[in-house]
Amino acid sequence: MQNYLTQIAEHELLLASATTETGLGGDVRSSSCAVERDGDRFRLEKDAPVISYGASADAVLATARRTPDSTPNDQVLVVVPVTPSTLEVRSSWDTLGFRGTCSNGFLLRSVGHVDQILDDAYGEISSSTMLPTSHVVWAAVWLGIAGNAVDVARSFIRAEARRKPGATPPAAVRLADLVGRYEEFRSLMRARASEYELALNDEDVLASMGFAIRMNALKTSASNMVVEIVGQAMTICGMAGYRNDTELSLTRQLRDAYGAALMVNNDRIFGASAQMLLIHRGD
Repeated sequence: MQNYLTQIAEHELLLASATTETGLGGDVRSSSCAVERDGDRFRLEKDAPVISYGASADAVLATARRTPDSTPNDQVLVVVPVTPSTLEVRSSWDTLGFRGTCSNGFLLRSVGHVDQILDDAYGEISSSTMLPTSHVVWAAVWLGIAGNAVDVARSFIRAEARRKPGATPPAAVRLADLVGRYEEFRSLMRARASEYELALNDEDVLASMGFAIRMNALKTSASNMVVEIVGQAMTICGMAGYRNDTELSLTRQLRDAYGAALMVNNDRIFGASAQMLLIHRGD
């Protein structure tokens, strides 16, 4: 595995992830497929409804039950190098937003050496690496979308001010409120990113419920804030923001913003946090 990490860095390989499975409703902490071992070899077949960038990936990180007799949440993570026979396209990706992720559905088939199976349980990988990294990076992307929308709204207000020198455009008040909301978003994002960076070498923090709850809250809050900010920016720009054929168009940003709460549905995340809050006592 260390050698493969070196190859990833040296050759700039693209790794996709197959953590969801058809029939499980997007629950990444549960698998119906399983690793079937035969000596030092294994076989794996996974029906994945979404593998972002799967068609362009050099390898896929796939979750599966540790053995056919394991419980659904006793999972491992398997590195599956992509060959012509590895991925069979099962569904297309024609969505309102997030079109660039090319998240087709695939039937993944793999045979390989057991060294391709990571030693750590996927539950530990998820809590210490996947969940916080994903939520921080997603929030950063959504912050970028929100920041772009604020810039568009600012350009609109400045153009209005140039047309009527000496008069403050009526929507400038909305812009002031919008910038304040954006700064709240940016502060939240930076706080959680800094917390994760400080916790990287502290296994107790990474495994704590408080940390998981805060990272979950980052995802749910960020995905709601980006919709709010882009929507407010569109209100400021009016029809110029609503149209597809203007320099101030915000339609793409709005389409992508609405996908944020659906990509690992917020209701599922709220449910996970609710369960932890029932027994969590600390900070």
